[in-house]
Amino acid sequence: MADERENFGSKLGTVLAAAGSAVGLGNIWRFPIETGQHGGAAYIIIYVLCIIMLGIPIMLAEFIIGRRSHSNAVGAYHKLAPGTQWKWVGRLSVLAVFIVTCYYVVVAGWTFEYMVLAMSNAFEGKHANDYVEMFSTFSSNPWQPLVCMVALFLITHVIVVHGVNKGIERFSKMMMPMLFIIAIILVVCSVNLDGASKGIDFLLRPDFSKITGSTILNAMGQAFYSLSLGMGILCTYASYFRKDLNMVKTTLNVCAIDTLVAIMSGFIIFPAVFHAGYELQPSDIGPSLIFITLPNIFQSAFQGVPALGYIFSVMFYLLLIVAAITSTISMHEVMDAYVCEEFKIRRKKATALVTACCMFFGVFCCLSFGPLADVKICHMTIFGIFDFVSSNILLPLSGMLASIFVGWYLKKKVIEEELTNDGVLRVPMLNVLAFLLKYIAPAAIGVIFLKNFGIF
Repeated sequence: MADERENFGSKLGTVLAAAGSAVGLGNIWRFPIETGQHGGAAYIIIYVLCIIMLGIPIMLAEFIIGRRSHSNAVGAYHKLAPGTQWKWVGRLSVLAVFIVTCYYVVVAGWTFEYMVLAMSNAFEGKHANDYVEMFSTFSSNPWQPLVCMVALFLITHVIVVHGVNKGIERFSKMMMPMLFIIAIILVVCSVNLDGASKGIDFLLRPDFSKITGSTILNAMGQAFYSLSLGMGILCTYASYFRKDLNMVKTTLNVCAIDTLVAIMSGFIIFPAVFHAGYELQPSDIGPSLIFITLPNIFQSAFQGVPALGYIFSVMFYLLLIVAAITSTISMHEVMDAYVCEEFKIRRKKATALVTACCMFFGVFCCLSFGPLADVKICHMTIFGIFDFVSSNILLPLSGMLASIFVGWYLKKKVIEEELTNDGVLRVPMLNVLAFLLKYIAPAAIGVIFLKNFGIF
């Protein structure tokens, strides 16, 4: 027998859990660099517009599907479109989140190792090349990254196995405020460095001369992936929403929190970058930023006060761990809900099965930086193929189909009932949202899809 279905217990817990699913490593390692390289505040303005035109409508679409069905990502389409092929959209999102989890947990495990290194003061006295060698040696080690991956995923397992209320919601209520407190402390430390004003100016001064078609496409992609769209996460979480929850307000809160964390990470990174006299490169987008570039920058920035540099590094990697775990628990829950409800087994068994499967394939992703580095599929490592298939194909396809499903298949009455809580709430922009879901969001994701294959 499957477990009885839970709901989130409070509105605050709902918002924090949904925001935690969106806030992840991408907010910290990608958004600041994209902003710095594409016109500073000009990029932020375009990004916010993309959130409004793309992120909010699709998030609401997933919320509508989840709460209306009160079911997992696959069961939702069974209930809302019985006897049709729409069920494959749900299956697509579960497959996508499984593939993403298998490689995301590898990078999340690296943050665990670097937290330990930061706490042991292993960065002190190192030079630029030393950080490259340190990361290369660690990531190619056949055992060390595996231990870190397993440790972090077991933390995720323990949280999720306790269910929605006692696990996910309780953890989110503790960890999301902690994430903000850590981020605020790091921002205060960074903006008070000598020369920090240059970094702040670089981040906030709009340079519209750097805005090109590619910039807009990058902002669209960043908005899509930053909010965890297309993975069934928001649909699954919405299935635990109470009927009196204001979904429009929740969506706006989640988007605001996600964007705020991304901008705060810019205030953490750029003042330190300018103080250290470092110039970030396009190659710094990704793991190399947080595991090679930033340790070097932090040590240089706080060279005069080693104790402050130590504290800054420890808190930064703690921030990364919290962001990583809030993302992994949401991805885990998508698969747990699917296994529990579609195969009628209890949460403990479902969670154990999901953990075991993700760890099994995660091992291959992890070893693709070491013993399996020469194993290539279409000239990509195992880690690379997992990343490519999920990010370039499954996620945009799933997100586009979800928006088409709500915009074109569901009756407008259903959308109105869900967004207004059966007429209790007023949603003055309802027709605008419907237009965005029908036309703008699918077209925008289609463009992202084509861009991923180099057509744009």
